[in-house]
Amino acid sequence: MFNAITDIQGLKVGHASDFKGYTGCTVILCEEGATCGIDVRGSASGTRQTDALNIGHIVEKVHGILLAGGSSFGLDAASGVCRYLEEKKVGFDVGVARIPIVPSAVIFDLTIGDPHARPTPDMGYEACLRAGSEVEEGSIGAGTGATIGKLFEFPRSMKGGLGTCSLAMPDGLRIGALVVVNAFGDIIDNVTGKIIAGLRKSENSLDFANTVTQIKEGAVKKHFGIVNTTLGVVATNAKFNKKDITKIAQMAQGGLIRTISPVHTTFDGDLVFALATGTLEEEADINKVGVLAEFVLMEAIKRAVKKADGFGIIPAFQNTRKGRKTR
Repeated sequence: MFNAITDIQGLKVGHASDFKGYTGCTVILCEEGATCGIDVRGSASGTRQTDALNIGHIVEKVHGILLAGGSSFGLDAASGVCRYLEEKKVGFDVGVARIPIVPSAVIFDLTIGDPHARPTPDMGYEACLRAGSEVEEGSIGAGTGATIGKLFEFPRSMKGGLGTCSLAMPDGLRIGALVVVNAFGDIIDNVTGKIIAGLRKSENSLDFANTVTQIKEGAVKKHFGIVNTTLGVVATNAKFNKKDITKIAQMAQGGLIRTISPVHTTFDGDLVFALATGTLEEEADINKVGVLAEFVLMEAIKRAVKKADGFGIIPAFQNTRKGRKTR
């Protein structure tokens, strides 16, 4: 067990990162195919090939999921993933070719680094070449340029990142999650209810201002400005159809609700993908899987910010008193 989404048999994860422009992409490969659903709650999402996840769509399985920085420009990286899979003859068989189905989603990270640095098709291909069972976390891949706590824009924000987590149950059921945390709101410890990272009181302070409190007191973000998004992927080895795996994606959104405050705003493009590889022989209960998916997503969100690196540009959790004690 790697305590990662790759503990689900058939899944591999790879990253490609640009540490000069501070952006990157992450691919989750499921070359044998997996049933996939999606639940979109944010109002500013950027996606590609997600129509294939509609219940009435002819496509039954996906072959990968791409998460990327670069805003809409970063969706180009999906072409590299498709090229890699086509070379391996993986995809939806249309007779004359196999078309890889790779639903993709992006975050906005154009502020922290070079706004003209975006994940490219070559980076998508590179992420596939690097895909394996061990998953590096923090400011890597699609989490390279992720930030959080942006009510007052970039100067008082903190560093977000990428995290993963998994659970193995005695009956053979496995649940995993991977998430890119680039939220407008603060990150909350769901156990203590306290903020662990987010909006700071000033540019030179490591004390939290509490985004919800600031909004209650009259602070308003009027302009679109910095766009935010948390991208989650949950996966299970159980077998589900598209309708049921979509329900699991909906239930997993509870993980965002309990650890990000506020969440699903007009400035966020929050969404959750859910994958079912179907390798578990025994039938699994949909509600059990949904509850566990919520749990692993919460844990992955906390890991994402706790392992983040601010690159000397903005503070990260590790710079705070709590973070220093954790180390």
